[in-house]
Amino acid sequence: QVQLVESGGGLVQAGGSLRLSCAASRSTFRFNAAAWYRQASGKEREWVAGISTDGTSKYADSVKGRFTISRDNAWNTLYLQMTSLRPGDTAVYHCHAEVGPYAYWGQGTKVTVSS
Repeated sequence: QVQLVESGGGLVQAGGSLRLSCAASRSTFRFNAAAWYRQASGKEREWVAGISTDGTSKYADSVKGRFTISRDNAWNTLYLQMTSLRPGDTAVYHCHAEVGPYAYWGQGTKVTVSS
C-alpha cells in the first residue's frame, strides 16, 4: 500500500508563493504520471496540473504561467511551485499519482490566500 503525504500548505497573502510537496511513503516507490488537484469549499475537485512519465507538464488555464509542477529525479516526490497566488487559489490541494498499475490520492494540504 502506498501513501502519498502532502506538505507545504499554509496561509499566504495575495501575490505570495508557496511550494507544495507530495512524497510517497516509501522511497522505493516510483511514480508514473502524477498530478495536482484542488478542491475549494463547496466546489468540486478540479485538476490543476499534471506531469507525464516523459516529463511533459500541462496546466489548467487558471494557473498557467503561475504554477509549476515538477518531480525529483527518483520519481517519488512531486512538487507544485505556486507563485502570484490569488484568493481564488484558496483550496485543499491533493496530489494524485500512479504507482505501477494503481492510482493513489494524498490526504490534502490546505492553501489559504488572503486578499
